[in-house]
Amino acid sequence: QVQLVESGGGLVQAGGSLRLSCAASGRTVSLYHMGWFRQAPGKEREFVATISWSGGITAYADSVKGRFTISRDGAKNTVYLQMNSLKPEDTAVYYCAARDALLLPSRTPPAYRYWGQGTQVTVSS
Repeated sequence: QVQLVESGGGLVQAGGSLRLSCAASGRTVSLYHMGWFRQAPGKEREFVATISWSGGITAYADSVKGRFTISRDGAKNTVYLQMNSLKPEDTAVYYCAARDALLLPSRTPPAYRYWGQGTQVTVSS
């Protein structure tokens, strides 16, 4: 199985940028579709972005499309989420997750088997 550790969260002003990292260990991320999700206080966990095992397919939530970019680096066994033009409504705990590459990519949290512990992103107005 794979272990995931997120980093890169923090406090940023609206309009600013952050890059989240998700470092994998135990197995190569090439065996998984990878996703980023977020959860704000009192809200359900929601889909942010996903990238296929090969990196050839990406998908984004409408709320982040054009502002966020998901990518993966096989050599570093790491997945990234570049977040630009941040808004206060982007404030949440961000999680990365892994889904077996033998399955189809998915946007739903229950479809992902492995999860990191999350990293807090706070955007001030």
